[in-house]
Amino acid sequence: MSSNKTLSLVFLCLLSFLNEEHTVLTLAEAKSNVYIVYMGTRQHDDPELLAETHHTMLTSVLGSIEASAQAMVYSYKHGFSGFAAKLTKAQAQAISELPTVLQVIPNRFHKLQTTRSWDYLQLSSYSTTNVLHKSKMGNGVIIGLIDTGTVPLLSVNMCTRVLCASVCIHVSHQTNPNRWSAGIWPESQVFRDEGLGPIPSRWRGICESGELFNARKTCNRKLIGARYFIKGLQAEYGQPYNSTEYQDSLSPRDSSGHGTSTSSIACGSFVANVSYNGLGVGTVRGGAPLARLAMYKVCWNLYGGGVCAGADILKAFDEAIHDGVDVLSLSIAPDLPFSDVEIHNGISIGAFHAVAKGITVVCAAGNAGPSAQTIQNTSPWIITVAASTIDRSFPTPITLGNNWTTMGQAMFTGKDTGFINLVYPEVPELLSPRYCESLTPNDTWLAGNVALCFTSNSNQYAVEDAAWSVKDIGCLGLIIAINPRRSLHSCDDNFPCVQVSYEIGTQILYYLRSTRNPLVRIRPSKTHLGRPVSTNVAYFSSRGPSSISPAILKPDVAAPGVHILAAASPHNPEIAYKFGSGTSMATPHVSGIVALLKSLHPDWSPAAIKSALVTTAWTTDPSGEPVFAEGEPMKLADPFDYGGGIVNSNRAADPGLVYDMGTADYIQYLCAMGNNNSSISQLTEHPTFCPIKQPSILDVNLPSITIPTLGNSTTITRTVTNVGAVNSRYVAIIEPPRGITIAVKPHILIFNSMIKTISFTVRVSSSQKVTTGYSFGSLTWTDGVHTVRSPLSVRTEIVESYD
Repeated sequence: MSSNKTLSLVFLCLLSFLNEEHTVLTLAEAKSNVYIVYMGTRQHDDPELLAETHHTMLTSVLGSIEASAQAMVYSYKHGFSGFAAKLTKAQAQAISELPTVLQVIPNRFHKLQTTRSWDYLQLSSYSTTNVLHKSKMGNGVIIGLIDTGTVPLLSVNMCTRVLCASVCIHVSHQTNPNRWSAGIWPESQVFRDEGLGPIPSRWRGICESGELFNARKTCNRKLIGARYFIKGLQAEYGQPYNSTEYQDSLSPRDSSGHGTSTSSIACGSFVANVSYNGLGVGTVRGGAPLARLAMYKVCWNLYGGGVCAGADILKAFDEAIHDGVDVLSLSIAPDLPFSDVEIHNGISIGAFHAVAKGITVVCAAGNAGPSAQTIQNTSPWIITVAASTIDRSFPTPITLGNNWTTMGQAMFTGKDTGFINLVYPEVPELLSPRYCESLTPNDTWLAGNVALCFTSNSNQYAVEDAAWSVKDIGCLGLIIAINPRRSLHSCDDNFPCVQVSYEIGTQILYYLRSTRNPLVRIRPSKTHLGRPVSTNVAYFSSRGPSSISPAILKPDVAAPGVHILAAASPHNPEIAYKFGSGTSMATPHVSGIVALLKSLHPDWSPAAIKSALVTTAWTTDPSGEPVFAEGEPMKLADPFDYGGGIVNSNRAADPGLVYDMGTADYIQYLCAMGNNNSSISQLTEHPTFCPIKQPSILDVNLPSITIPTLGNSTTITRTVTNVGAVNSRYVAIIEPPRGITIAVKPHILIFNSMIKTISFTVRVSSSQKVTTGYSFGSLTWTDGVHTVRSPLSVRTEIVESYD
């Protein structure tokens, strides 16, 4: 099968499901809406000829060149062929019947999902032996960032952005619902180009001027590209975007701070002696500080949140592929429920085209945790990143009037409060208790006091809204009792908003109720590094297994994503760096590491890079202590929390073996998912068939093994490629899941100059007599130097009889 036919096959399979009615929430009703006309792989290498073909097709339906020009939104002509246009349903139907059109898709909308973290990951700039220096800090790699995804940020709003030397695409969502967008703040010191050589000659992108963004003055040898895409949103919205009303800029300019933050995490330059009001003092830099950055802004502040149109996202993908990026980083995701997220949000489609061109795509797992099956961006060609904590905390002393002192967690940088009255929202016995999120501006009795409250495990934004409300009416502080977690609620800098456990909260409440005049004193937070602070998977981080394809392990890896100090858009000139939390913050950590690996191994495929990350990840924290997953209750982390584990870039640079894949493997996945031959044949324009015997999804050559429905036994196949010493001997070490027997053949792999790849089988058998939950283990290949570990996740399912 030719490469073009292969690409077309994949996308027909992905797009064949994108035909349901699309409703644009809260957008103005109109007789026409934006549709994406997908035509498969490019019929010509000349982009201008392709654009002309698109206009001719549109003219044939609309009846005039003028109408075609007015309706056209985008022409996709680099990574694939197609266009976006404003059409009525009848016009969309007419275009869908043209012989060269494969699918017409309604425009869809999506929402957006350091001074310590790199040292924590053992990528210190002072070491001369780690991958940071071996890769020359990512020099020569281009990171493109389409900043997209749902992410809770602490004191930092979210936005869309492109990264540095490797190309990544990333999108995000802000904590403050009144200001949300994407983009970059180019004046930040982290985007200085001192010490960088010429822009790579292969770069074909542009720097686009716009409101408050002069391309000649803002782009340089670091920020080599910056573009914005809004036509898809405006066409659907039905009127020009009022950037003044929505406090945004019609340009790549970042109005909220998120894009600037994620870009600086991925590839920001060194900036010394940085802190957030004295917290987290250190040097800020990106994972690949010598990489180049390209920003693609696709999300906009609208209706109190970030809105990202599918047509704009696909156009960003199309241009990024053309521009020459090496890595694409995305943090965009739809709202729950999302059983069809993989095939309805356009990210999977754009990512497949990018991966087919050798571009590694890194995506956020989402922030819908800690419940199971909330994972997003689940396609096997994507690297999906969960969020974990680092070994840094912000202890904040709370002293009661009886001189008992306990330690809470906060980012309180104001003055010592001294002793203040302590109150609690008491209610009559027969009424339900009042939780933190129920506090409102009507609770004027809080004025002049510090309030103790308990959460009801609801949305963290509700608690933050309550904190803002009580501050406005004169409350002097909040003590929030909450299930143990490391992500802190976002409160104003000078407003003490301190988190404690339910246990500590109960002790404080006992003091309050047993004392006639309860008092409390809150002192400013300080920064603590290292033990005894543990590493956890963040409470908000979305969890597996995938509801779309449970046999594909997601997430792939975890990376620091809680309280990450990074550059921000300085609306307050004195605060150029702030803390952010979310899988949006974790994703650029991996994007930066991918840039280092691309610099070190430019011939590695996206699948090889993904395999290296998964099979070498830490299953403990870097110091050997166990990793816990925050939730209800907290538990030891498993593959559905963090995939292979916490990303370990130094080991990933030399993994020994990799589980490689290409387009044919992804077609095997699509066949295994049940896509039909007729749609494939229509796409390729001559008969194309999946195998007569439907392939098993368990045989997709992933660096993990997940079996969601094991009956008695099954046998799967994997293939490994030697990327280490030519003459190598690997032995299998098995840690079977509970109640499961694992047999590997052959159990010894011998490589030499003639044998570089070897296939092996894994027979998995269950002794369980009842349907169970998942149990976990591992299959590890070792040569005494390398440890190539694949996580195993197995669930026994016994079919019930019905007589």
